[in-house]
Amino acid sequence: MVARAVAVFHQDQRGDSCCPNPSPPPWDPTEDLRCITNTYQYLQISGWYWGSVSAGEAREALLTKSEGTFLVRDSSHPQYMLALSVKTRCGPTSVRIEYSRGAFWLDSVSPGLPHLQSFPDVLSLVQHYTGSGHIPQDQASNDIHHKAKPDPVQPAAKDSGVPLKLMNPLHKPEAFPTLQHLVRLTINRHTKCPEQLPLPKPLLRYLQNYPFHI
Repeated sequence: MVARAVAVFHQDQRGDSCCPNPSPPPWDPTEDLRCITNTYQYLQISGWYWGSVSAGEAREALLTKSEGTFLVRDSSHPQYMLALSVKTRCGPTSVRIEYSRGAFWLDSVSPGLPHLQSFPDVLSLVQHYTGSGHIPQDQASNDIHHKAKPDPVQPAAKDSGVPLKLMNPLHKPEAFPTLQHLVRLTINRHTKCPEQLPLPKPLLRYLQNYPFHI
């Protein structure tokens, strides 16, 4: 997790100083359990969550794939739960995924960059970046080191802004999606309100169990 500085305001003895910013409401730890559980349930359904594979194993899996192929795996860093591994034009690299108080976002190695957009689960995060096209490389960090590095067999890019395009998820060989799941993804791509479709309740629940299109 990334430590954040908290400004401390001292009240003037006369009591006429500006009021400090209100403190955030107390956080219920059970919300952490709910958010993390939901994310892992979605990841297990997705088929492109590779579990406890190492950064090297993820690199080998992505090495011969096209640019933009990606997977999510467990982070090897003890302070992070998950990492996003993706094939760039300079080779595979990994980006840590941060979590705090019910929100997930991509790690940033540059303190001068603005705080990246956060999401209630990792699937929403990945879906956002597949839709937006790319993540700037200088906003990403390697899962083991503090700076993203291209694969050593590939030539290094001349500039430091190698885009991390998220295009195609790489499914585990033993977790290839079923026909039912592929139909669900197609439906989700074509409607934002699947609960309004004229379908039996069991099918509506099936759609709601995975409200994503990747």
